Amino acid sequence: MKFEIELGSATGNKKHLVEIHRHGCACQVWIDGKPLDADAVQLSPHTVSVLLGGQSFEINASRSADGKIKLQCGSHEFSAEVIDPRARRVRKHGALEVEGRAEVLAPMPGRVVRLLVAAGDPVEAGQGLFVVEAMKMQNEIRSPKTGKVERLFAKEAQNVNAGEVLAWVD
Repeated sequence: MKFEIELGSATGNKKHLVEIHRHGCACQVWIDGKPLDADAVQLSPHTVSVLLGGQSFEINASRSADGKIKLQCGSHEFSAEVIDPRARRVRKHGALEVEGRAEVLAPMPGRVVRLLVAAGDPVEAGQGLFVVEAMKMQNEIRSPKTGKVERLFAKEAQNVNAGEVLAWVD
């Protein structure tokens, strides 16, 4: 499996090509063509212990409202954007549309006041899926692509955090 990862930090942005090969329970990772032995164990929903090239790291991860992943390792903070070559963007009717399963994220903390679709419903790109109230304003959360609502993670009257996954559209 190959990924391109863009890491952003206070010192700037860097892109890395990451390739992962699993062999039973073990896996080997190539970062920019350099092989490293790797192992990872999830400690909690947002914390992973990683052994990479003989070094141990504890990484806290969360999704930000812009869809990037916020990583914290010790005193270092990074933002990461993972680009999967299988999930390319294509141009359709003048707008960018995601291929493959797309996560619909809450752009801000708030409360789901209305569901506009149900699991299994077909949707068009840009169609409203949820109405989220934040700071006394109602915001319609729209589908990033044409497809079918695979799964809903939010219910009416539920409070949501920024970056929380509300639905999958496939």
